[in-house]
This record gives sequence, C-alpha cells and structure tokens, in this order.
Amino acid sequence: HYIVPMLPDFLARYPRVTPDWHFDNRAVDLVREGFDAAIGGGFELTQGVVARELARVHIIAVAAPSYLQGRRVPHHPRDLVALDGVVLRSPQTGRVRARVMRNRAGEEAPVEMKPTIVMSDPEAMCRCALMGLGVALVAMPHALPHLESGALVRVLKDWWVDFGATSIYFSSKTLMPAKTRAFVDFIVERFRRDRLAERFSAV
Repeated sequence: HYIVPMLPDFLARYPRVTPDWHFDNRAVDLVREGFDAAIGGGFELTQGVVARELARVHIIAVAAPSYLQGRRVPHHPRDLVALDGVVLRSPQTGRVRARVMRNRAGEEAPVEMKPTIVMSDPEAMCRCALMGLGVALVAMPHALPHLESGALVRVLKDWWVDFGATSIYFSSKTLMPAKTRAFVDFIVERFRRDRLAERFSAV
C-alpha cells in the first residue's frame, strides 16, 4: 500500500537502477542473503547493519460498523472478550500472540479475546473484519486505508499496542553502493513528505 506506489517516482529519478524486491514476512540476514536494504521491524542489528527508524508500529482494535451495530461498545481492553476475536497466530512460534494495550494515561491492560477466527496474516485479518466477522487487532499501516474509507472503525479509540519501530536496514560499510544510498535516502524522504509516521500513529 505504501512502498510500491513510490516506485514510479524512484525510477524516474534513478532510471539506471533495476529494483529487485522480495516481499517476505520474516527478518532477513542482509549480509548473508545479499540484500542491499530491508524495511520492517524486529530485525536483529547484526555486525555491519544499521537501522533508520521510519515510524512507530501501533496496533489497534478495528471492526466493521455492521458488526458493532447492536452490540455493547467496549470501553476497556477487558471488554473485548465479549466480542468475536479475529486473532493472529505467530508464523514463528505457532502460538496466538498475546497483546498488552496502553493508553495516554500510561495504564496498561492485557488483551483477552475470544478467538473466533485464527489467521497468520494481518491483511487476511483485515479482510475478516471487513466482512463483519469480528474485532481484529492489526497494525495501523494495514488498517489505515479501511479507516479512511469508513469500511472499518477503531474500537477502543484511546488504547493501542506499541509494537516497536518500522525501520529501513542497510549495511554500515563505509563504501555503500550509490544505489543503496539513493534508495535509503528516497524512502526516508518519502516517509517524511507523506507524513507516514504521523498517519501510522495511534496516539
């Protein structure tokens, strides 16, 4: 939704660069696997790799307006247990991920959801929520297009999960290839120009 649409402008600026992009839901070893850069979260900063933060990752509770109609509106994370939960199974551990929500007052509360549907992909979770199958906890980047269209609404507007940072990772070697430097600078510039860190914030 966000990086691929930047491609035409990048190619217009750097026509001699041939993008070779891989889309994987995993942390990669930049050096060993031969990647110039990676965008994501939760990477280990191994020797020779640095990161520039692009945005904080906030996870929020969302549902379709049709699902919430006629149901009691939750005001606290503990209220989510009364609703149908579209939950995420970790591809790494095979377990349903536990979440702790926080609010502006600094309070924290564990999320207890009744797992009606279990998914391993956040886009699939959004799709289930869009179909009115329950409440899903998804990251703002996945939820934002649907929130902006009104197809989903935010549940528990004052609560969120802080899941860390989305960063761009690249080699820290002194003689960085010009194509890598150009790509890193371009992505950082576009995140700033499009106010993506601000738009991804749930605070």
